[in-house]
Amino acid sequence: MNRRRALKLFSGLGALPMLHRQTFAQSEGALVLGQSAAFSGPAAQLGQQYHLGAQVYFEALNAKGGINGRQVVLKKLDDGYEPERCAANTRQFIADDVFALFGYVGTPTTAAALPLVTEARVPLFAPLTGAMSLREPYNRQVVHVRASYDDETAAIIRHASSSGIRKIAVFHQNDGYGQAGLAGVMRAMSANKEEPVAIGTVERNSTDVASALAAILPKSPEAIVQIGTYKACASFVRQARRAGFSGTFYNVSFVGTQALLEELGAMAAGVAVSQVVPFPYSAATALSSEYLTALRAEGNRGIQPNYSGMEGYLAARVFAEAATRAGKKLTRESFLSAVQGLSSLNLGGFTLNYGPNKHTGSNFVELTLLTKDGTVRR
Repeated sequence: MNRRRALKLFSGLGALPMLHRQTFAQSEGALVLGQSAAFSGPAAQLGQQYHLGAQVYFEALNAKGGINGRQVVLKKLDDGYEPERCAANTRQFIADDVFALFGYVGTPTTAAALPLVTEARVPLFAPLTGAMSLREPYNRQVVHVRASYDDETAAIIRHASSSGIRKIAVFHQNDGYGQAGLAGVMRAMSANKEEPVAIGTVERNSTDVASALAAILPKSPEAIVQIGTYKACASFVRQARRAGFSGTFYNVSFVGTQALLEELGAMAAGVAVSQVVPFPYSAATALSSEYLTALRAEGNRGIQPNYSGMEGYLAARVFAEAATRAGKKLTRESFLSAVQGLSSLNLGGFTLNYGPNKHTGSNFVELTLLTKDGTVRR
């Protein structure tokens, strides 16, 4: 991919130059979305890859005329995976009169934006989080594409139980994301009348896992469920392996599969990750094939397939479907009504079901296994 094209994709501004903020007013034609995510810091790959996946879809869509004749512009601001910065970015997007907020990354950051979204009545579409606190109670402004962390942790505990594993520990980020994942594990284990043998925590945007290792390893767990991002989880895996832990590691999708794989290298063997979108590395589904074809298209070379990118691509596709169905007189309300009309929407092996008071489209989860040779197996 040539440098100019790469900068254009990553800028989030499509074919439009960065002009005065009034360029982004909805009355001027472009359909402008605002994305606050980590584009720097220890969680940067999550934001970067999600953004690029969405941009691949939107750029191809714009080349075909956009949505009912309107070009889509995905504007981005870096929050470094910090709630206060995300709230400030959200205020800026609202002041800029973006049509919707799109692809926010993380539970604590999205939670910080939620009161602003609710007050301004701006749609928040496809945040990269599975927290139940962002799904319940129902909020008309918030639309989820992915399954919840409850869905993911239930699948993880089912797999562990079917493998004969009973002694399970939890390593989690010490914030809303980590608490959401821990709650899911506790709920799933309670169905078997079990509970974690140990719990350890790490602070957001930190890789200091010494206290978590001290809390967990002496309890001799057979498996450890990790609810964190790739830097911290990789640090924990490396140090636990060096200390002699030979059991299974389970991670939820938010960890960032490709980033975790790259961080761990050969130590990735024995690490499982639950996934909420189709396998992106081969044409396993029609949607996967479409995604891979888009990456190979002229101008998009150099962007490698990965789960975070697939999720961004999928979110963009669902957004475009709803916005197209809402018609040429698109408003935020007509868009949200169109979302609720997306019942049994099959995108090629991935089905979403929305409806009145139902703004979570999917409960799809499958487990994958990382390998020491740098691949992901289903």
